Amino acid sequence: MRIIRPITSADYDALYAIAEESGIGFTSLPVNQELLENKIKRAEAAFASKPIKPQGESYLFVMEDTATGEVIGTSGIESAVGLDDAFYHYHMGKVVHSSRELKIHNTVDILTLCNDYTGVTEICTLFLREKARGGISGRFLSKMRFLFMMEHRERFAENVIAEMRGVCDEEGASPFWEWLEEHFFSMDFPTADYLSGIGNKEFIAELMPKYPIYVNLLSEKAQAVIGQVHEKTRPALRMLEEEGFSCRGYVDIFDAGPTVEANLSCIRTALGSRKMPVVIDDQTAAQGQTHYLINTSVQNFRAVATEIAVSEEQQVVAISRHAAGMLRISEGDAVRFAPVQFRD
Repeated sequence: MRIIRPITSADYDALYAIAEESGIGFTSLPVNQELLENKIKRAEAAFASKPIKPQGESYLFVMEDTATGEVIGTSGIESAVGLDDAFYHYHMGKVVHSSRELKIHNTVDILTLCNDYTGVTEICTLFLREKARGGISGRFLSKMRFLFMMEHRERFAENVIAEMRGVCDEEGASPFWEWLEEHFFSMDFPTADYLSGIGNKEFIAELMPKYPIYVNLLSEKAQAVIGQVHEKTRPALRMLEEEGFSCRGYVDIFDAGPTVEANLSCIRTALGSRKMPVVIDDQTAAQGQTHYLINTSVQNFRAVATEIAVSEEQQVVAISRHAAGMLRISEGDAVRFAPVQFRD
């Protein structure tokens, strides 16, 4: 069975290996010992905290194969972004240049630097190692976060975003960044991306164009990738769109990948989740359907994907003894759950 749990300091080596495998453009996992260690410490502090509102806590989870004890994936939640340092995006808008006398009317797309998402919750750092891919593991890593947020709503903002990786090649070259580099930054995309990932964002305010950028002045290659995702990110985008996420015109300042958003109360898995006490019954559980389950703890959080049977009459959910052990719960304890497959 594969479980999801809070990261601990003992997971450092696994997290470093994941950071190396994730590659260029995966800003939230820089290959840097000090920063990864700090990331783990922040997560441990977040899971131990008891906030009454989101204050910038950083929750990082890992997926573990219980048969081998190996960590095979990770995903995270930032409870409120931009509170400690600036959180930048470009917003895609339009300006109109019009002359009634000359009968000329031109609409031009522009990109405006902004901090509009300050204070929102961000889901991030989703990565499943290649050898572990297949089945529902990737979806499990993503969707359990919606269950966790729904169970502990006081810890998170109502507005939830996800930054999607934009277009770049295997060497890390980004068509969008190449234009910015030529005219403003004089540093390549991997360097800029790495500096941002380690928290060194002063250069953005210092060097970024201070006025809106007219899109038609960009190179054709740069224009073509605005709002587009990396080919490896398309499945993740489709999954979030199925959950109700959409892009409202915000893109990343480095690779122009889209940022998608949704209200927590409208996210399909969160909205469709239920909370019930459990009965431990192997035979009844085996006759049920596969669901994502979480316990109701924070510091001792556990999540599994397994068969359960819901009794509407008794308002209980039957789970197996093994699943109860993995979740660290006893009969009568509550779980929050959502189906793997919704019936439309």
